[in-house]
Amino acid sequence: MEYRLLGRSGLKISTLTMGTMTFGGVGWAKMVGDLGISEAKKMIDMCIDAGINLIDTANAYSDGECENIIGDVLSGKRPQGVLLATKARFSMGDGPNDQGLSRYHLIRECEASLKRLKTDVIDLYQVHEWDGQTPLEETMEALDTLIRQGKVRYVGCSNYSGWHIMKALGIANEHRYQRFVSQQIHYTLEARDAEYELLPISIDQGLGVLVWSPLAGGLLSGKHRRNQAAPEGTRQFAGWTEPPIRDENRLWNIVETLVAIGEERGVSAAQVALAWLIGRKAVTSVIIGGRTEAQFRDNIAAAELKLTGEERKRLDAVSLPPVIYPYWHQLNTVSDRLGEADLELFGPHLDR
Repeated sequence: MEYRLLGRSGLKISTLTMGTMTFGGVGWAKMVGDLGISEAKKMIDMCIDAGINLIDTANAYSDGECENIIGDVLSGKRPQGVLLATKARFSMGDGPNDQGLSRYHLIRECEASLKRLKTDVIDLYQVHEWDGQTPLEETMEALDTLIRQGKVRYVGCSNYSGWHIMKALGIANEHRYQRFVSQQIHYTLEARDAEYELLPISIDQGLGVLVWSPLAGGLLSGKHRRNQAAPEGTRQFAGWTEPPIRDENRLWNIVETLVAIGEERGVSAAQVALAWLIGRKAVTSVIIGGRTEAQFRDNIAAAELKLTGEERKRLDAVSLPPVIYPYWHQLNTVSDRLGEADLELFGPHLDR
């Protein structure tokens, strides 16, 4: 297992992170998975044995039950060096202050997560989504307070746009608050929107990148194929709607290329999709999940798969996003003055 620095911090995390949304099965999360304590323990032990050192969760997963399960599994037995990450933002009750990124909600939910996880400190505390009604100054000050109180070691964001991130970092710098060290984003061969701003920002500002749902909710696993119904037991069969598919033909072209490369290498399509992400310069770690031991084992094997330059070009050819404005203008006029961050978007286009 390879370990990479998380942004500009001195913290090293494995290139694979354990995702836990399949734990609990309460409410909307049931269509994702409903693993109990005994099953979760097997999965956690397997990931730790493979060298994965970061377990990611959120208070909103199964209304807190996911955190409870992790806390019960690791209570008093958390191996040295194993890190915990969780998130807050979404609704945890029916009251007017039971959601959002206010000081009230963030501090209350951090303390609740600490109790459920049965730990004294959360290694990476992430704001789960944007809150356009709470001043960012309040949010960043609250996160800084949690670090200074010793309840949190590092903070990150998730699902922020480019201007959200830059504004938050600017406020942190101005007030000398602790900065985000990472962002957790959706990024796959099928959905490469993050290359327009989020990945260049990560390189320019020194943010680590954690990728959620790297198989597009299972669509890139190889189980879903053109002109075939969703297999029973999958998220799509249960009605899962993320990510949105805007070009179905493009999706199946990507899947067919993944399957072809997988067959040539003797590995699964899922491993190829994960290896492509791990090989992207801006990506720090890819969050893997599953309902079964077999799914976790297959995903873990992707850490050892190195794609060739030719294989990456084949994947780029079927998945490359269009160059939107102002980037097409930059590509046409200043391609001789591009920086390292610019090339995260432009690189594949320049190689064509």
